[in-house]
Amino acid sequence: MGTAQFAYASNTNRFLASEALGKHPFAIIGLPFDGAVTNRPGARFGPQEIRRASLMLCDGIHPHFEVSPGALLGDAGDMPLPNATSLAQVRSSIEAQVSPFFAHHHCIFLGGDHSVTLPLLRAAKARFGPLALVHFDAHCDTWTDHFGEPSGHGTWTYEAINEGLVSRQHTVQIGLRSSGERAARQYVADQGGMIITARAMRGLDGEGLSPLISQVRERIGSMPVYLTLDIDCLDPAFAPGTGTPEPGGMSSSQLLTWLEALASLDCVAMDCVEVAPAYDHAELTSHAAATMVWTYVCGQVAKRQGLL
Repeated sequence: MGTAQFAYASNTNRFLASEALGKHPFAIIGLPFDGAVTNRPGARFGPQEIRRASLMLCDGIHPHFEVSPGALLGDAGDMPLPNATSLAQVRSSIEAQVSPFFAHHHCIFLGGDHSVTLPLLRAAKARFGPLALVHFDAHCDTWTDHFGEPSGHGTWTYEAINEGLVSRQHTVQIGLRSSGERAARQYVADQGGMIITARAMRGLDGEGLSPLISQVRERIGSMPVYLTLDIDCLDPAFAPGTGTPEPGGMSSSQLLTWLEALASLDCVAMDCVEVAPAYDHAELTSHAAATMVWTYVCGQVAKRQGLL
């Protein structure tokens, strides 16, 4: 742990400081928190299961990017979080602990529910300035409250936009398909951003996605990008192990096409959230998550090596 891979190791309960990762430019950080879910809990166990599923990936050569991230990737383990019911307290702890990592590493976070993205964006914005946001999800996450609670795993995008953490016109949501009132579902578009629904991608794969990908790349341009991947953007056939599954989603191949094509953007960090192993089948979800994270890291390694 802390030397080469994000594959599971026995000491993931020991959280390493940024300095302990030394020369590794990429850092894996687990965020085992699911205290803000509105349906099925269990995403706190996601980081360890994603690590387990990565065992067959970390020392391999990516078939598209032709690189391996092993020598450049360190794993800090799972972040210790306060045993508190206060979401604000947990978020404050996450922001404080992650800030030093942004100074020295390209960070990849394993959630945890989607509420953890807000403090990560706060820390990233402090380091990199206003961000473009690429948000893969089945849900808009732009609700103004959660059943009377002011904040949760479905409000963070609304909060991030209104706090000025992300640029409104450079916010892109991909894979949305859940029900909800129009004001929430179309909030990002109404603010000048872009929404590509799962419906808009039906029947498209490979080169068929190119026009949509080109629109996203053109919109974001040279802005620093934070990429957040809620595993429920995938159809439950590909990722059943999540708290709020929504039929009619993206396929694994569609998501891989997007991640491969967006690798050349100025990405500064990413997270993969909402993997809930208790509802998984044959480890489909954790394997999908590990492959998507690995693909993202390999794309960033290829860019670092001048291959993109």
